[in-house]
Amino acid sequence: MEQLDHTLAAIAAADTPDAVEALRVAALGKQGWVSALLKTLGAMTPEERLAQGPQIHAAREQVTATLAARKAALESAALEARLASERVDLSLPAPETPRGSVHPVSQVMDELAEIFADMGFAVASGPEIEDDWHNFTALNMPETHPARAMHDTFYFPDKDDAGRSMLLRTHTSPVQIRTMIMGGAPVRIIAPGRVYRSDSDATHTPMFHQIEGLVIDKGIHLGHLKWTLETFLKAFFERDDIVLRLRPSYFPFTEPSVEVDVGYTLVGGKRVIGGGGDAADGGWMEVLGSGMVNRHVIAAGGLDPDEWQGFAFGTGVDRLAMLKYGMDDLRPFFDGDQRWLGHYGFAALDVPTLSGGVGVQAGGVRA
Repeated sequence: MEQLDHTLAAIAAADTPDAVEALRVAALGKQGWVSALLKTLGAMTPEERLAQGPQIHAAREQVTATLAARKAALESAALEARLASERVDLSLPAPETPRGSVHPVSQVMDELAEIFADMGFAVASGPEIEDDWHNFTALNMPETHPARAMHDTFYFPDKDDAGRSMLLRTHTSPVQIRTMIMGGAPVRIIAPGRVYRSDSDATHTPMFHQIEGLVIDKGIHLGHLKWTLETFLKAFFERDDIVLRLRPSYFPFTEPSVEVDVGYTLVGGKRVIGGGGDAADGGWMEVLGSGMVNRHVIAAGGLDPDEWQGFAFGTGVDRLAMLKYGMDDLRPFFDGDQRWLGHYGFAALDVPTLSGGVGVQAGGVRA
């Protein structure tokens, strides 16, 4: 069959898959010549069908086999060419596969620990279920202090062996008392951790995070406190233009007590920490409370207040994270939304360092 020989030659000469497909349609498609021959079998006499039928079916099978072989040969050649031109450099590191991220609160706690460790502070911890002596009495809070009220504190129905009421700690300050009792003086610690208060609205949650600092030594004064806080805030916000304003205040466990404000400026309608708060486009924002440790607190820690003195300070970790990383709502911190964490989270290897920058995400989710 002349048409068969022509088709087989054309298939052998086809150099692309598209050309092979065009030949398949021309021969085996609905309008193809092989299909046309198959349709003529119905109009033939039995003798003609017996004579020509095997030839027509053989032609179809030969065309089909030749098409398949040519298609396989072209695909194999394309694969060989691709393998020859595309090489994998096995010396390159494998791409990082995201497997979750570090919560901003955990990251900021690491940043704070790194900063204060450079200033000689150790990290101390204590129980989250406390007794009212360590949580209130030892910190110079009398029985009538409003912080002891049920509407502020989560109390347990049971008491400890000494008959003291048990509660979820309302601050990390009990760690200061435990550290002084167990280790004596001098003391230089920070106490980060979870705390609990019966308070919940758009700006408060029943559980949040605090970090407190305590320095007990001889000859400590407010100048040491101001230098420590200024050094800490400059390192944390990674700015040298941090300006502090100390305002007189009252806390039972410090005397004198000061609220610490930091200056900010408005940039694009958002607060940016840095600069003097008295500028026309700026203001002051309270970031922490502090003061000289009250004599009664030092005595409760088993130390002689005539020999030892010091300062203490405390701030909210969640709020620091919001100020530094531009978060405008506290509630998503505890919602467990993977989308929020994917946006604000940190890669596990983004370990804060003073040399690399405590806020740098080198290859992290937020890079």
